[in-house]
Amino acid sequence: MPDLRYAFIVGARPNFVKIAPILRAFAAYAHVQTRLVHTGQHYDKALSDVFFEELEIPRPDESLGVGSGSHGQQTGKLIPALEDMLVRNYGGGGECSGVVVVGDVNSTMAAALAAAKLNVPVHHVEAGLRSFDRTMPEEINRLVTDALSDRLFVSEPEGVENLRREGRDDDRVHLVGNVMIDTLLRRLPAAHGRDTLARHEVTPGGYGVVTLHRPSNVDDPETLSAILDVLTRTAERLPLVFPVHPRTAARLEEFGLKAKLDAAPGIKQAGPAAYLDFLCLTSQAKLIVTDSGGLQEESTVLKVPCLTMRANTERPVTVTEGSSTLVSNDAAALAEGIEQVLGGTYKPGRVPELWDGKAAERIAAVLAESAV
Repeated sequence: MPDLRYAFIVGARPNFVKIAPILRAFAAYAHVQTRLVHTGQHYDKALSDVFFEELEIPRPDESLGVGSGSHGQQTGKLIPALEDMLVRNYGGGGECSGVVVVGDVNSTMAAALAAAKLNVPVHHVEAGLRSFDRTMPEEINRLVTDALSDRLFVSEPEGVENLRREGRDDDRVHLVGNVMIDTLLRRLPAAHGRDTLARHEVTPGGYGVVTLHRPSNVDDPETLSAILDVLTRTAERLPLVFPVHPRTAARLEEFGLKAKLDAAPGIKQAGPAAYLDFLCLTSQAKLIVTDSGGLQEESTVLKVPCLTMRANTERPVTVTEGSSTLVSNDAAALAEGIEQVLGGTYKPGRVPELWDGKAAERIAAVLAESAV
């Protein structure tokens, strides 16, 4: 039996982007066995062979097929499924050196709970992130997961300070950088080799990218309509590629706003994009408008101005050092930010410390040394 055996738990498509470089880093350690488990929290037909080829990782060793539901229902299904997985594969959990979880989805928290109740160590990648907004389900998941974790791998200095304030010992906290950026930097050359821009009829630096899906932006008709007005005016000067999220598409239909979007010739609506296609788009854009946490991080490394349509962020370094600016769901603030970008007066950003493509190597080095 290998000296160390780790179970890596993922629940949604973005988790794979974060776990991919960590799995790859463990290939350097022959004494460590890794097992990739997909809970099936989000059913995603895009998880095809091509998706795993793009990330350069094998398919999961096990898929639990938990499926969707309310937060309570989903968590209630996840915990016994994960507990059963640990018992079946690790002799009741005692033969597992640790469960490695990433991010802040329900599967992250459920895996931490299931492992902790079996006395299996929990190791959290992206620990310490705080929006200080408990109306966000992700914030609850972060708090619970970090409270149960034995090792906490942090992407930015403020995360370290958050964990210290919460009473975590320094020897459990490791500032390692951002694993999502590891994947981005590794796959950027391949992304630039795609014909994505030609298919959308845009040129490098000559378009913007828009992604919106959070309730604060799309669930109120007046708010969504005002945002669309700004985007429509912007698209008269700068083409916008807009992959429309299913939630947003439903609201556009419900509120009678689909015609307004369709009538804007400069807004190029698109379906969900593969990882490399989307990276091809975002990396060469003049502007990104988004409510995605991941895009805040990616745009900072890509040094693309990012107007983040959220009132708060668990990734403050992207604002204080990077290329992101919080504009909430304020259409006037969004318009002002766009004017700064198009007028050449938008702030310059810089890449945070340790966001260098080697975060996964630092994590693997810690976990390969010994179990807790």
